[in-house]
Amino acid sequence: MADYQAPLRDMNFVLNEVFQAPQLWAGLPQLAAAVDADTASAILEEAAKVNADVIAPLNRNADEQGAQWNNGEVTTADGFREAWQTYAEGGWVGVGGEPEYDGMGMPKMLTAQLEEMVHAANISFGLFPMLTAGACLSLYAHASDALKQKYLPNMYSGQWAGSMCLTEPHAGTDLGIIRTKAEPQSDGSFKITGTKIFITGGEHDLTENIIHLVLAKLPDAPAGARGISLFLVPKFLVNEDGSLGERNGVSCGSLEHKMGIKASPTCVMNFDSATGYIVDEPNKGLAAMFTMMNYERLGVGIQGLGLGERSYQSAIEYARERLQSRAPTGAQQPEKAADPIIVHPDVRRMLLTMKALNEGGRAFSTYVAKQLDLAKYSDDETTRQQASELVALLTPVAKAFMTDMALETTLHGQMVFGGHGYIREWGQEQLVRDCRITQIYEGTNGIQSLDLAGRKLVANGGAFYRHFSQEVHAFIAANKDLQEFTAPLQQAMENLDALSQWLVEQGKANPNEIGAASVEYLHVFGYTAYAYMWALMAKEAQGKESQEDFYASKMGTARFYFARLLPRIHSLTASVKAGSESLYLLDETLF
Repeated sequence: MADYQAPLRDMNFVLNEVFQAPQLWAGLPQLAAAVDADTASAILEEAAKVNADVIAPLNRNADEQGAQWNNGEVTTADGFREAWQTYAEGGWVGVGGEPEYDGMGMPKMLTAQLEEMVHAANISFGLFPMLTAGACLSLYAHASDALKQKYLPNMYSGQWAGSMCLTEPHAGTDLGIIRTKAEPQSDGSFKITGTKIFITGGEHDLTENIIHLVLAKLPDAPAGARGISLFLVPKFLVNEDGSLGERNGVSCGSLEHKMGIKASPTCVMNFDSATGYIVDEPNKGLAAMFTMMNYERLGVGIQGLGLGERSYQSAIEYARERLQSRAPTGAQQPEKAADPIIVHPDVRRMLLTMKALNEGGRAFSTYVAKQLDLAKYSDDETTRQQASELVALLTPVAKAFMTDMALETTLHGQMVFGGHGYIREWGQEQLVRDCRITQIYEGTNGIQSLDLAGRKLVANGGAFYRHFSQEVHAFIAANKDLQEFTAPLQQAMENLDALSQWLVEQGKANPNEIGAASVEYLHVFGYTAYAYMWALMAKEAQGKESQEDFYASKMGTARFYFARLLPRIHSLTASVKAGSESLYLLDETLF
């Protein structure tokens, strides 16, 4: 496998040329003093070194070794503890954290690039800082000042880690039926009792303390999701002076044996009258948790992007070196026994598909991150509101479409290697295995599709969708000189507009239509959104092909995307409009 190198040229292109992030940051008072183009570039370069030199080399052995459980204690793979120390000392855990609690306060547009790097380098390692940063988000937004002061600085510094405890053996997507209980105590704390499963980083040896965010129900809680509260439950209790006290009633019962991300401990966590502290108000836990989930779901999409980028880097290196047969038009390197496989049309199809989906995904994730930054930092209420609604609309697309495309990308990378892609020593099969979970956790991609079609489209009559549609149509109207790309983009948008309206009408009349259409609808949306990203990128690259090979590569990939990938929307649209009737022709006994 090729040594991982962060795609800094493309990251800088997306940030500085496509979305003009430094100018945006300069107009947001909370960011203007914190980050500029030079600062962002320096951060990206240093992060690239850390991930390439320290984190990425651990990936293969960590997969082989995995996390180990012994009598409740979890040991991470060789090198992880030292790597975590390096990562934490560099400030990378708290790079997006709030400055008032010793975070670096960097914008999401920038931290999205850093997330891609660490997940491309080693997704099992990357999950630790990701979960910690997510827990910090919920605490900052919803916890009391006392809890924030007590816990956030040590979490941002990487001295302590965080976890998210939602799922129970009987309750996955349907969190309203969780059974974990929270009993109020006279001192204002709570005793938490219950079992949680699939808890990433629930127990490990990287940090001296782990801060669990746990969903539980109070004795008088309303039924269903309205009765969920959120609690902070530390592995070790924290004394008033900030020192660690006694071990809390939290333990790891076992580790799951998994298909991928084997170096990330996926824990069964038992809470036995563990001391916890309520976050936000009673029965508002789900809203507090979703503050974290919206960022995390974009983060999972970025995980897929990172894996796809890692696969592409290895595939392109292999395709340039592996000699097999001659090109269809005749020998390209007659001095050799055969031509490199990159001359063959099908290999080029796979490589270009990987490149187009990776670069489209990088632009799209940065675009969604831009909306998160505007929603958080803009001084204009209308801008904040519109950005928040776009985040709500686009988050399920970012999570589901990016990870679906990531699996396609890693599979292509494996196939470029042929039989060697199936062999462990080349690393491509690990990327496929690691990628599969991204479609499943943080809400399966089927659930993301239902969220998009049901909650974010039909439920509000397409109000959120209109923000996106109006923006894209405005771009098309303003760029008449970009007809090569805006003409097919306009056709794709007109198709998506009509399909969205069709689904709004059909969904209100028959709820089955929402679920029947949701996955294909999300994919139509995703391919169209990527077409918008590619048009934006083509605008910045057009006319610069002679200046730098990078721009020529960008233009060629844009043309490939519009010619070979965007047309997928037509068959998907036909599937959506076929309706739900065929799904219910069989009685369950006939399956």
